[in-house]
Parts: sequence; structure tokens; C-alpha cells
Amino acid sequence: MSTNRVSALLALMAVLVFSVTPAWGVSKEIVQLQTQVQALQEQMSRMQQTFDERMGVMKNLVETDTDAVNKAANTVAALEATLQKQQGDSSGKVDQLSGQIQALNDTMDELKARLNKLSQQLETMQSAQQNLNAQQQQAAQQQQAPPPDVLYNNALRDYNAGKNDVATQEFNDYVKFYPNTDLAGNAFFYLAEIQFRQNNFQEAAKNYDQVMQNFPSGSKAAAAQLKKGMALIQLGQKDDGVRELRHVIQRYPRTNEALQAREQLRKLGVAVSAGRRGE
Repeated sequence: MSTNRVSALLALMAVLVFSVTPAWGVSKEIVQLQTQVQALQEQMSRMQQTFDERMGVMKNLVETDTDAVNKAANTVAALEATLQKQQGDSSGKVDQLSGQIQALNDTMDELKARLNKLSQQLETMQSAQQNLNAQQQQAAQQQQAPPPDVLYNNALRDYNAGKNDVATQEFNDYVKFYPNTDLAGNAFFYLAEIQFRQNNFQEAAKNYDQVMQNFPSGSKAAAAQLKKGMALIQLGQKDDGVRELRHVIQRYPRTNEALQAREQLRKLGVAVSAGRRGE
């Protein structure tokens, strides 16, 4: 509802309320009703003025207007209850006030609709702000992280020294800050190797999968598939493990990993390929 429409409605309400002829013998209750309507008019004017404020204070606007609407609704309900008691003695006046109240109800319905729309806009803005904050936080963390080559070399040094806890933290930091570099696949592989050393075959298999799926052309792809097959066998998933070992031989036939896969299959007493017996 526009400002002009609200102002006209409020002016009409004032005329209707205060133009009642003295011949009515205005009772104390009617005077009180007029006072309440006037207060309600002022309240509606303040609400309309609030809607014209800047978007930068939208959150306060929503909270303030919602409270004002609730108060106005309570006032209207009180007016309606009082009007029902006055119908016998002042039916004409009641009709006028009832029309005013209906207009107020219509106005409040429109204000509530606008409040709902503002609330949705506010939620959208808050979501965008949260995303922006997350991006800024990630950028700040990357600025604080060591350069990728330094971080990776430190992790590899600690891995070779058997410092598994320190190396795990450093490799995790590497894939967190530099997930799209070539060495990220190596970092996932060494994380899996540490877990394999610790007999955590379930998590090791997941990190070997990271290498195979996200870095299929990387230098650790063949080794990751070989070790994933071995981890699955350790988990009692022999058929799946054998399948991975056979894939190593098929995909990387001239590699050291293929030789190791053949040896593992020989120890298991299974064929190199599903259609052949022993080799």
C-alpha cells in the first residue's frame, strides 16, 4: 500500500471518528474508542514511516514492524470486543467504527505481506553474507599457510622420518589449502599410506580412491589402485580386492605395480584375469 493511500485512510478514519454529532450522547466508552482509534492511526503512521527507511537497517525494520503489527492486531481485537457490547445503544457509530476497523485489518494484511517479503529478502542477504564470510575466511587461511612446495616437502620429510602424526597434519593441510595442484594426489596417497601402516584399512581405501578418482593421470594412480586392492583384501573383501589388482595389471601392464599385483594374486591362489586359470 502506498504512502498516499495510507495517509488518506488515516484521514478518513479521523473524520469518521471525530465527526459524530453530540446528539448521540457520546458515552465514556465511545470516547475511549475514539481515543484508541486515534492512537491506532498514529501507530499506523509510524509503521508506514518505518517502511521508508533505508535497506541497510532492514533487520531492525522487520523486527520493529512485526511488533507494531502485533500490537495493532491486539488493539483491533479489543476494539471489536468493545464494539459488540455497544451495538444496542450506538449501532450507527458502531457501523462507522466497524468500517474503520475493517480498513485497518486490510492495511495490516498488506503490511504483513510486505513484512514477509522483507524477511525473505533479509534471509537471502544473510545467506549471501555467510557465503562471503566463508570465502574470506578461506582466503585468509590460504594467506597464512606456507607455500605449497614448502608444506609438501615438510610433510614428505616427516613421513619418511616416521613422524606419522605430524605428517598427517601437514598432508591434510596441503589438500585443504592446495586441493587442485598436482601434488595434492600425492598428499592423499601418503595419507592413505599412513592409515595403511596403522591398519586403518577402511580410511586408507577411501584416500586411495581420492587419488584414483581425482588424479587418474597422476604419478601415484597405479600405486593407489594396487594398495586399495590390498586394503580391501585386509578388510575381508577379497572379490573386490582381486578386482582392483586385476585392473592394475590391465591398466599399467609394464609397471612395477603390475608385477606386485601379479604376486599378490599368486599368493591368493587366483587367476590374473577372471577368464584364465593361474599364470
